Amino acid sequence: MLKYFTMTVDPLIIAAIVVGIIRGYAKSNLGKAGTVITNIGVLFGFASAGYMAYMKNTTAKIDTSLWNYNIFRASLILFGVLVVFAAARTFIKPLKAGKLSVISAVLTALPLAGLTGLVMLYALPDVLAYPYTILLTDMTALSTDYLFKMIGILLGFILMLIYEMAMYRGMQRLNPWQGLIMLILGTGVNAVRNYFKIIQIMISKRMILPTDDDFDRYFDLAVMSSNNDIRFTYIELGVSLLIPVIIWVLSFIQKEEYQNPAQKRKIKKKWRVNRRFAVLGICTLAMTLVSLFIIEPYTNRPVVLSPVEECRVQDGNVYVRFDQVEDGHLHRFEYKTPNGKHVRFIVIKKPNSQSYGIGLDACDICGETGYYERDGQVVCKLCDVVMNINTIGFKGGCNPIVVPYSIENSNIILPVTGLIEHENEFKS
Repeated sequence: MLKYFTMTVDPLIIAAIVVGIIRGYAKSNLGKAGTVITNIGVLFGFASAGYMAYMKNTTAKIDTSLWNYNIFRASLILFGVLVVFAAARTFIKPLKAGKLSVISAVLTALPLAGLTGLVMLYALPDVLAYPYTILLTDMTALSTDYLFKMIGILLGFILMLIYEMAMYRGMQRLNPWQGLIMLILGTGVNAVRNYFKIIQIMISKRMILPTDDDFDRYFDLAVMSSNNDIRFTYIELGVSLLIPVIIWVLSFIQKEEYQNPAQKRKIKKKWRVNRRFAVLGICTLAMTLVSLFIIEPYTNRPVVLSPVEECRVQDGNVYVRFDQVEDGHLHRFEYKTPNGKHVRFIVIKKPNSQSYGIGLDACDICGETGYYERDGQVVCKLCDVVMNINTIGFKGGCNPIVVPYSIENSNIILPVTGLIEHENEFKS
């Protein structure tokens, strides 16, 4: 559950911050028309992300890199247009009154809506596809393991929705100048990140060739940005922190005039509510940091496979004695083929039974990453799918690859030919 919580939070952090800042700016500065247009961008982004998730996982028509390349290019163009229109509306007073106000609001809202849709189109598809991709290994949506994974995804979504709402509400409590600065900072960090990603894609797709004069410079930029991509998330988190900090400071230094005690109480209540939204923003930021620095390292800590145990090779067979595997725990063995490949296999005694679960330490889906024992369960190291111990030895899902064996004289006997047949599953 925690793993899928962090897998949901990580790709959505920047999207939640940017969308919240954009929607809040539109609500407080662009009137009803601007708000409607921006919200249409949100709906378009969500719908297009759902369609993209479907196409990526059910067809071979989507080249993700090229799609992202076009998304990033369009985002950079829209960012430039947005800065011009938003700054003009802030600094040129006639654009904030009369008919020109509606026109300027619409012109500013259009790039805002486009940016919102593109940010969501990039961030959401893989997350929306999690229920489907998990089923490829779990095989059933009725298992407890699948339910816990869905709960983790749902909790991640909820946290990011709250984060977006905190940014949205916070932006509405800033004045137009402060709102413009936060808008440019929030979308600007994302634009710089997109620029570097464009370079990475152009090099990988050979749009920039090694023979080009500036190839070395672009290559260094691509390597630098790829190695430091998480820093853009940290910077965006820092930008998001400015909003509640500004609100909190203003709530104590603001000196609004009032005519009577009733107006004074109203002003105090307004700033008390503002501080609550500032606290909400800081709390969601803190929870996101907990996910990044505590939960994610915990769930992604390296799993060390148990050591390979001794087995006997004789007369073209591999022998494993009953007394080696009677304890009900996972045991790992291997056979070294004439080609030098170490073919690993696992044996575990099935609960409340005299039979054994036997198979390669690899599966058709995840390859040779192997299995380990966790709290009495057998788990795939790569995808974290929990095996039903009673089904080990049967084909399907993320179960170990089936190998032939027989039982004789208190020994499990695996023919060497059955292991050599699968030696290409292992790299060494």
